[in-house]
Amino acid sequence: MCGRGYPIPRPNCSKRAGGKTRRAGHTLRSMSASQPLPLLLASSSPRRRELLARAGLHFEVRPAQIDEAPLPRETPSALVARLADAKALDVARQTGTTPARVVLGADTIVVLDDCVLGKPVSEAHAEEMLGRLMGRTHRVITGVAIARSDTLELWRASVESRVSMRMADREEIRAYVASGESQDKAGAYAVQGEGRRFIERIEGSETNVIGLPLDETLELLRAAGVAVHLP
Repeated sequence: MCGRGYPIPRPNCSKRAGGKTRRAGHTLRSMSASQPLPLLLASSSPRRRELLARAGLHFEVRPAQIDEAPLPRETPSALVARLADAKALDVARQTGTTPARVVLGADTIVVLDDCVLGKPVSEAHAEEMLGRLMGRTHRVITGVAIARSDTLELWRASVESRVSMRMADREEIRAYVASGESQDKAGAYAVQGEGRRFIERIEGSETNVIGLPLDETLELLRAAGVAVHLP
């Protein structure tokens, strides 16, 4: 039973060292441009803002306004890919063609067994989610989409990480939820905060678990025409 999660069939992802990544759309070729294009982030997530700022990028925040409900029998990978595309294109269309801009959209979900765990709607819901995750290994999947506002061309990636959590009793879970950190977090925890104490192991991209797979995102941004300095 999924409880308050969404029932979905299991996906079939191609494997990449250090996690799982799928790409569609354009190959990673750089766009020829006389000037680097300005970047818009189609998300209000403070975690994504922090990650992009840490990478030295300058950007403007313009959250997308879309319906994020899953479609019937939609797989986790299909869900995050569709929502990332929709967020990037929503802002790109509103932005217009002159001057051209690059828009970054992303969507992150937590998947346990056959259920997508979204953001908790209450403290009781957060405690329920965390109780299900403790002592188990779950998947974190992020879809990333980059859209140019002048052409609506898309560059895409999908990254999966696996997170193993230790056991925790009800009192410890309740104390963590009471801290307020569970709010607005897929799966009701933050790997970059106090939720770290529950985590035994992360397989794959840790920035993906935070909310944006940084290496893959920087590759896409550079291909779309944003000034990015890759190591």
